[in-house]
Amino acid sequence: MRVFQILIIIVLMFSCKETQTLPDPLQAGWKGESVCEVLFEDEDMRVLRCTFPPGVGHEKHYHNPHFGYTLAGSKFEITDNTGTRTVDVKTNSSFDKAEISEHEVLNVGDSTGVFLIVEKK
Repeated sequence: MRVFQILIIIVLMFSCKETQTLPDPLQAGWKGESVCEVLFEDEDMRVLRCTFPPGVGHEKHYHNPHFGYTLAGSKFEITDNTGTRTVDVKTNSSFDKAEISEHEVLNVGDSTGVFLIVEKK
């Protein structure tokens, strides 16, 4: 009986998803305004277009594993679990994360930045 109880506890530990307290990128915005729109969504993935004019950011949020492509670059201040840094994001550059990640961004450049984000569900 004791072995059965231990097996149940182990199964429950590994089957529980971590509860996310931050908004996802579609829910997150900037000063009450949305910065992302859904271009495509099905049961497996979602494609967002996120637009950041100069001085506009994205409040702290999380991403599921994702791929991003920069349609129009700019200079961004990015804050995540490693600290805050300023990054010159180039047009036609890409990025990806294999795990859930959290960050916030602010466009500190003089041009509008636009990204496509493809997220796993």
